[in-house]
Amino acid sequence: MLTLYGTSACHLCELAAALLMAAGVAYEEVDISESDELFERYGVKIPVLRREDGQELNWPFDEEALVRFLR
Repeated sequence: MLTLYGTSACHLCELAAALLMAAGVAYEEVDISESDELFERYGVKIPVLRREDGQELNWPFDEEALVRFLR
């Protein structure tokens, strides 16, 4: 499962989520504003997509970068 880190008021996070949905990729969204630790880690980098193996894809990314990340 992929995790998309962002916030509810983040336009770029909405774009990343739309890209994931269009690609038919299952993911869970985590709002970093609910955790001081996550906010400190990702506050200026969101949206960030994280794989189960810990690898991360930082914004900006497009469909091609997403496909490469998922391989």
